[in-house]
Amino acid sequence: MNPRDDRHDIGDSASAVVAHVRQLIDRGALGPGARLPAERDLALQVGVSRPTVRAGLRTLGALGVVRSRRGSGTYIPEGPPTLGAEALSFLAALHKFTVDDVYETRRILEVGAAGLAAERATSEQLATLADEVAGLFASLNDRQVFLVHDINFHRGVAAASGNPIVASMVEMVSALYYERRRMTAERAVDRDLRDAADAHRHIYQAIRAKDGERARRLMHEHLLRARSYQAKEVLASTFKVPASPRRRAAR
Repeated sequence: MNPRDDRHDIGDSASAVVAHVRQLIDRGALGPGARLPAERDLALQVGVSRPTVRAGLRTLGALGVVRSRRGSGTYIPEGPPTLGAEALSFLAALHKFTVDDVYETRRILEVGAAGLAAERATSEQLATLADEVAGLFASLNDRQVFLVHDINFHRGVAAASGNPIVASMVEMVSALYYERRRMTAERAVDRDLRDAADAHRHIYQAIRAKDGERARRLMHEHLLRARSYQAKEVLASTFKVPASPRRRAAR
C-alpha cells in the first residue's frame, strides 16, 4: 500500500474515534472531569488500531475536548474549554490581530459577563474572585504572578456569568491575551499595578453587591485603562527602560 494511502486511512479511522467519543458525550457516558476508556478499550470499541486511536485523541486534544495526563490517562477537562486557543494564536499571527482587536473583543465579552455575574454568581464563585483580588495585592512586586491573578480574575467573572459560551470564549481570548501581555508585563509601572488591583477589587464588590450596571461600567473602564497600561509597557520595552530599583530588589 502507498504510505500516503495508509496515512489517509488512519485519518479516516481517526474521525471514527472522534465520532465515537462524541457519541459517549451525547449519551452522558462522558462529562467534564471524566476519564476516557484506555486506548486498547477504545480501539476495540471503534474497531481500529491503537495508533489510530492516538491520532483521534490528538485531534480531540487540539479541539480542547480532551487532555492527557502522563501516567494517568486522557480526560475531559473540567471548566469551560478553550475552543482551540492554539488555533486562534496561529490565526492571530496570520491575520495580524492587533492589541486593539484583543481589547475590543474583551470589552464586547467581559462587560456583559460582569453584568451577568452580578446577577448569577454563586457564593463559591464570589470566594474565588475574592481570592484572586487578594492575590493581585499580594503580588504587586511580581509582575508575572500578578498577570496570572489578573487573567484568573477575568476568567472567574466569565464563569460566574453562568453562560458557558461566554465563559469558553473568554478562556480562548485570555490565552491569546496572556501570550502577548507576558512579554511586556515586566515593564508595568508600580502605580498602574496598584490601580489595576483596585479596579479588580471594585468590580468584585459590585458583583458581590449584585449591582449589574455598576459592574458593567467598572469593567468597561478597567479594560480601557488596561489598554493604556499595556501601551506604556510596549513603549518602555521598545526603548528598554530599566526596571526600577525596587523591582530589581524584589527579583
